[in-house]
Amino acid sequence: MTATTHTLASGAGWHVTDVICTASAGDRPFEEAHQDFCVAAVTSGTFRYCAQQGTAMLAPGALLLGNPGTCYECGHEHGSGDRCLSFHFRPSYMERIAAGVPGARKLAFETARLPPSPVLAPLLAEAETARETADIDAFEELSLRMAGAAVATASGATRVRRAPSRRDQKRVAEAVRRIELDADGPVSFTELASETATSPYHFLRIFRQVAGMTPYQFLLKTRLHRAAVRLRMSNDAVSAIAFDAGFNDLSTFNRRFRRIMGETPGQYRSRRGAWAVSAS
Repeated sequence: MTATTHTLASGAGWHVTDVICTASAGDRPFEEAHQDFCVAAVTSGTFRYCAQQGTAMLAPGALLLGNPGTCYECGHEHGSGDRCLSFHFRPSYMERIAAGVPGARKLAFETARLPPSPVLAPLLAEAETARETADIDAFEELSLRMAGAAVATASGATRVRRAPSRRDQKRVAEAVRRIELDADGPVSFTELASETATSPYHFLRIFRQVAGMTPYQFLLKTRLHRAAVRLRMSNDAVSAIAFDAGFNDLSTFNRRFRRIMGETPGQYRSRRGAWAVSAS
């Protein structure tokens, strides 16, 4: 085998894998078939991708697009190896995503790839960061965003920026309250969308427009805020605070806390005495 596949995360109708290929110019191109819709972000290396929609050379930053039930071939005549973050979506799941993309005309991808683009770059960076930091919880939302971005870009859908309706504002407010209530446990954004009676991708769009951030970003902000308050107000162990706030492991908590707060949890807590002195 020249390729190894590791499943990073999965949910109802979707899963994401880390695919590492070691094929070289001397290896025969291999043929496979897409079982579902596929949107694969190339993170390193190059390879030739031949599918029903055409043939394309894929490089880092590009998105491979695949339709369910179609065969494809990959070759490495120009270099050895590549690595991809491969998102897979059942047709019924993808239909719900496409329904929430304004102006999307067709469900099936008509092109084999999307070239590297400044529009897609931030999303791809988030996805690669989630892979490298083993941030499994991020992938449900990233999968929704990846599918929506691929459908919108591939279909040439025009992005329409309308002010959120009062109904949409109410939906987001209800979702915010639900996240605040359940922030210390697992939060499914697909379920949040279902509770607001909207498609997942539409829910993501209106949430970001109303709240100024994505649902997952809001969840992280809520968890980190509560942890910061507890660090300041108690002598509880950092690990206990991290787990009670909803983080699955201490290293993830420490990394995210430092990135957002600018210092480690220990450093943040050590300044508690300085706050008390300044307050007096």
